[in-house]
Amino acid sequence: MEVFEKWESEIRGYSRMWPTVFTSASNARQVDESGRSYIDFFAGAGVLNFGHNNDRMKRAVIAFLEADGVVHSLDMATTAKRDFLEGFAEKILGPRGMAMRMQFMGPTGSNAVEAALKLARRVTGRRDVVAFTHGFHGMTLGSLALTANDYFRAAAGVPLEHVVRLPFETAPGGGMRALDDYRALLADSSSGLVPPAAFVVETIQAEGGVNVASGEWLRAVQQLARDVDALFVIDDIQVGCGRTGSYFSFDGMDLDPDIVCLAKGIGGFGTPLAMNLVKPEHDARWSPGEHTGTFRGQGLSFVAGREALTYFDDDAFMARVRARGEVMAEALGAIVRDAAGRGFEVRGRGMIQALDLGDGALAKAVTTACFEAGLLVCPCGTGGRVLKLIPPLTIPDDDLTEGLEILASAVRATA
Repeated sequence: MEVFEKWESEIRGYSRMWPTVFTSASNARQVDESGRSYIDFFAGAGVLNFGHNNDRMKRAVIAFLEADGVVHSLDMATTAKRDFLEGFAEKILGPRGMAMRMQFMGPTGSNAVEAALKLARRVTGRRDVVAFTHGFHGMTLGSLALTANDYFRAAAGVPLEHVVRLPFETAPGGGMRALDDYRALLADSSSGLVPPAAFVVETIQAEGGVNVASGEWLRAVQQLARDVDALFVIDDIQVGCGRTGSYFSFDGMDLDPDIVCLAKGIGGFGTPLAMNLVKPEHDARWSPGEHTGTFRGQGLSFVAGREALTYFDDDAFMARVRARGEVMAEALGAIVRDAAGRGFEVRGRGMIQALDLGDGALAKAVTTACFEAGLLVCPCGTGGRVLKLIPPLTIPDDDLTEGLEILASAVRATA
């Protein structure tokens, strides 16, 4: 680790939590240079939904490179992009009756959120945007303004403005009453509040502690946005692409977002890609070249992402994800029952599950114990008190079972 400590920026974080040098990876396993294998319950913060070095995607990427495929294309038309567009429209949008335009920007989720903010303000002519407590939407200034975490916000160095913060459904003061109160304030010409350009919400606040919103509350947020002529934007960057047991985390909730922000898992192979789904009437407000990004045409990601779409040819893969999610939830529930009286809590849906230990120091100690036993798991939420489990959706059952057993042992030994 000496090279990293000598030359790499102090900003590095994950390498401090998992202090080893990794050299190879396959599906849900990473191997360090000493030959030790670790089960990966982190999966690149949700990027590697289909595992490290997915064989199907690797073959497609190698064939693309050997054929001198266009790796970098800005927004020029390429066969790789056409295949991805057609595949996404056929397998994801079409079956849901979603007539959306696909916009590519810079390669990260934060870039997707920035583009959504810019377009929402263009469409409505307004500045303020509603975001929610405990939310995380990125690290660039616009998306950081939406992000609630004080530690991240403090690094901005400038005011983070034009955001109205409402309580998330599960947060203190949250629920229908908070939405009703905000509606009443907007209707009061003496409240000093003006209608927002957009409501930006995660259906499951992943970095915020795996806080799960109900369909009823999300529909109420959507209706409020409609009633005040604001855009309804869903940030599905970490919990989309099959993570919850359906392609979108909001499938089956009777929601009709104006913009859906996607990134992380859509590139399939771990190569970067971000995309916004935008209703055509809003997309028409862009002028050509008005929002750009040097790496918005990522050929490797289009090829791997197109291969990833084959996992959604039928419901078999998503059924396995839902079943594995139940296994994860049950294992975490057993930990809670074993520690009766400690106030531990399980939250999640599909294969994003969390164990809230109520104590950041304890969660850090458990994370260290897991690493020492061969499991990569990462804390999140207020004060880092929540252990978030987001293994690859393709994880073998044996690895899933072993990882859950390591976690249970670490909690017992530490708590």
